[in-house]
Amino acid sequence: MSSATNNQQNVSNGNLATYAAHEKQSNGRLYPETSAEYRSEYQRDRERIIHSTAFRRLEYKTQVFVNHEGDLFRTRLTHSIEVAQIARALARALNLNEDLCEAISLAHDLGHTPFGHAGQDALNDCMQHHGGFEHNLQSLRIVDKLELKYPEFSGLNLMFETREGILKHCSRKNAEQLGELGQRFIQRKQPNLEAQLANIADQIAYNNHDLDDGLRSGLINIKQLNNVELFAEKFEHVSTIYPKLSERRKIYECIRSIINELVTDLISQSTKAIKQMKPSTIEDVRAETKPMILFSEAMRLKNFELKAFLNKCLYQHYKVHRMSQKAKKIILDLYTSFYNDTKLMPEEYQGYASTALEQKGEKGKARIVADYIAGMTDRYAIAEHERIFNAKTI
Repeated sequence: MSSATNNQQNVSNGNLATYAAHEKQSNGRLYPETSAEYRSEYQRDRERIIHSTAFRRLEYKTQVFVNHEGDLFRTRLTHSIEVAQIARALARALNLNEDLCEAISLAHDLGHTPFGHAGQDALNDCMQHHGGFEHNLQSLRIVDKLELKYPEFSGLNLMFETREGILKHCSRKNAEQLGELGQRFIQRKQPNLEAQLANIADQIAYNNHDLDDGLRSGLINIKQLNNVELFAEKFEHVSTIYPKLSERRKIYECIRSIINELVTDLISQSTKAIKQMKPSTIEDVRAETKPMILFSEAMRLKNFELKAFLNKCLYQHYKVHRMSQKAKKIILDLYTSFYNDTKLMPEEYQGYASTALEQKGEKGKARIVADYIAGMTDRYAIAEHERIFNAKTI
């Protein structure tokens, strides 16, 4: 390893806690590579993710609202950037590896289908007899196999700790097929602290930013939110201090304050948990059955109340439900058509499907169809549906 690389690692790792993810203690990459001269390994992961095709496509994949419904709503791309910002701030406060936190945050949604959770549910239904579909596993599949940019290996060949963080959930059946990466799900152990932190940063981001988008869309309103403690107390405080401020700016300040309180509580409670559990190394962290990155019980309940409100009043709003049903039909129609006739897919995917069918049978072919659909943006899925089912469209 060059002196420049050593200097880079000293800069990036100098203030890290002993139980944080240190590159020299890493489980490494699936395929050995020569270290970069001026970048740390987790920086390289982050940059490979940013330059990936799947990451660019997140710009046109949605959180709650379908892409064409408005330019002001969050996409998977803006969400991922917001998660990364929160994660880096948390990592710095807790002396964890910022580059690793950012890499995990930017990659965590790579496997999401078009049309958000409605698309995922529909594709999972389609794949029930062929292993199902789960976006965390698809994110891992993308970085391990589907991105084709390097001559010596498929995928992005990310560090073990980055891949560990991408895989937030996994059934025992799937975990048994993942080797070392799946062991924590079988043994019910914890991932590295950076992975735990990115997971919570994701929750903070999507709850508050879906709140913002819901208010902006008019599907939920402040009167309803006055029954949600976390929002109500902040909005009253902001209104008292800034009585003449426009409602839009009050909402922005309120959400900013909520995020700040959540982050502050998380840092405080996680610091206490780490001191109590006394890990010395990353392996001590992994050996625990309980997470160390967590909210206080009072804040957990407040955050849960906000999440429950969004689930009931926004995600199940009839206008969102209508769009979700349309989205599910598009996914079902596309899957059925491609599965029954793989020649409807681009030639590249026809080749993949043919090879997969020879090697793994119908299950293999179905997985290629799922790969193709999951990689679509909202607008591309709509356009493909139109091209296949509208006789006037070519």
